[in-house]
Amino acid sequence: MTATTGTGKYERLVERCRSLEPVPTAVAHPCEKSALAGAIEAGELGLIAPILVGPAAKIEEIAKASNIDLGKTQVIDAPHSHGSAAKAVELVRQGKAELLMKGSLHTDELLGAVVARETGLRTGRRISHVFIMDVPTYHKVLIVTDAAINIAPALEDKVDICQNAIDLAVSLGLEKPKVAILAAVETVNSKMPATLDAAALCKMAERGQITGGILDGPLAFDNAISRQAAETKGIRSAVAGDPDILLAPDLEAGNILAKQLSFLANADSAGLVLGARVPIILTSRADSVRSRIASCGVAMLAAHARRQKAYEASHG
Repeated sequence: MTATTGTGKYERLVERCRSLEPVPTAVAHPCEKSALAGAIEAGELGLIAPILVGPAAKIEEIAKASNIDLGKTQVIDAPHSHGSAAKAVELVRQGKAELLMKGSLHTDELLGAVVARETGLRTGRRISHVFIMDVPTYHKVLIVTDAAINIAPALEDKVDICQNAIDLAVSLGLEKPKVAILAAVETVNSKMPATLDAAALCKMAERGQITGGILDGPLAFDNAISRQAAETKGIRSAVAGDPDILLAPDLEAGNILAKQLSFLANADSAGLVLGARVPIILTSRADSVRSRIASCGVAMLAAHARRQKAYEASHG
């Protein structure tokens, strides 16, 4: 199949959402055609119940000019993008929304409101970004992290980045997600800090400091993705050739990897920010409708998994 029709991996994810009720979602500043259309379409598909936060007159004007039917969608007036971000975060804090979605404001502006000490959505976890990628040449959905937020993560940061991704993969229905911790080589070398971090993360998982996944690393990209490449190098691994999550050594490596998969392998990518009180749907103006819908579907599954966890905690 071509990239435009996809390979069905996202569609299977969205299919899982059909039996679940839409999740109330605060959409911050949807003041541009694709941002508004993405939120409304995800609402029509029953993935989210959008609450549009921004200059009401401008939102209505864009809807009219773009033939977007707002129907009975709730619109909460906010004066500008900064105010929209703060108000959308406030709706989450009040329990009126269980997801946060980026409209047409800058990512920094939205995340600034999320990490604000007194009024934000911080938790004990570090915030991190995941790309959920449908790569036509790979046999399942692939999570790449972190390619957008943590520039040069220290070992402790990587623990949270890894745990955030594992928890998301579990909420997508995976029992024991496999995590490949990437480096340039598959051997530990003191001159290459990424290999030391990879070895430490694997040991931390053994000791219960990272839970729910199967970790292996350091792995070079070839032997992470190809079992044959791993066998040629004499690597025996439950992860090699079959990872669900690729953990990049730093933001540059992760970002280059994700964009290579998009532009050279025709992958579609959905984007989420994890580690805050609620999942945050991050879409870019360049995203296809399919990617935007997939982002909402993945966030919806994560939100329902959080509900389930909260229910189990309160019922012992």
